Amino acid sequence: MGPRGRGFGIQVPAAFEYERATSVADAIALLSRFGANARVIAGGHSLLPMMKLRLARPEFLIDINDLVELDYIRSKGGSLAIGSMTRHRALLESQVVGKLFPIFHDAERVIADPIVRNRGTIGGSLCQADPAEDLGAVCAALGAICVIEGALGRREVYIEDFYRGPYDTDIGVGEMLVEIRIPALPNSGSAYLKVDRKAGDWAVVAAGAQVSLDGPVLHEVGIGLAAVGSAGAYAHAARAVLRGQEPGPKLFADAGRLAAQGCEPVTDSRGSAEYKRHLVAELTARALTKATARAQNRGRKTAGREGTAPEGRRY
Repeated sequence: MGPRGRGFGIQVPAAFEYERATSVADAIALLSRFGANARVIAGGHSLLPMMKLRLARPEFLIDINDLVELDYIRSKGGSLAIGSMTRHRALLESQVVGKLFPIFHDAERVIADPIVRNRGTIGGSLCQADPAEDLGAVCAALGAICVIEGALGRREVYIEDFYRGPYDTDIGVGEMLVEIRIPALPNSGSAYLKVDRKAGDWAVVAAGAQVSLDGPVLHEVGIGLAAVGSAGAYAHAARAVLRGQEPGPKLFADAGRLAAQGCEPVTDSRGSAEYKRHLVAELTARALTKATARAQNRGRKTAGREGTAPEGRRY
């Protein structure tokens, strides 16, 4: 049996129809008209490879690259609002994103390569719902809210409810993801760590964390894991043991072990399930340590600014 017989021949997607949307309303109308067999495409770096392997076979592709109204990063009511068409490169270069949520910069530096980062979007990353996808774990750690729009209007879905399983989201027929909203927590810090086989590769395991401090103790904690069995694994047991405690190496090591016990990695070409659980424990503890250090440093800078402010001036 030759290479083609083993499935290594030329990879060509199944036949599909193509439309280019001119606005969000137009895209939603097209999605409603074509039904369950339609998919939107922007960067295409997640969807097209699956189409070439015939793992995805949409009958209609709706190109949304002209929807510039979905390409933005802005503060909005105590949250950071990110349009679903925002490219990876824009997230990496944004000073606002880096200041509020350095976890994004950590992750974007290890996502694929410049070509992918120039074209790929945050919306495409989340909608693919790949368990090994970096931004899914980032948004899980940050407690993101996904804004979905359809013919009946907009609705908000917490990231934990957005993912129904691997490659499956809560987006219904005739709907599309239009915005990702990240709540800005006081006295917070975040971090993302990843182990991969080579630069830009999918994660063997990755862990993201966000902590918010209330004085010397941990107030709010978020954890997101990649490549351990489901999109945006949340390590609920680890988060629960951390809240209200003073941060420290032993506490973070205990949280890492709980995160490892609660995930479901599989043995594959990237490593054994046992090895991946070991990585979960280590990376979770290190991400928590780094996030806490950033929160403490941010608090010191804020206190320093307040201490040098002229009398009567408010910040």
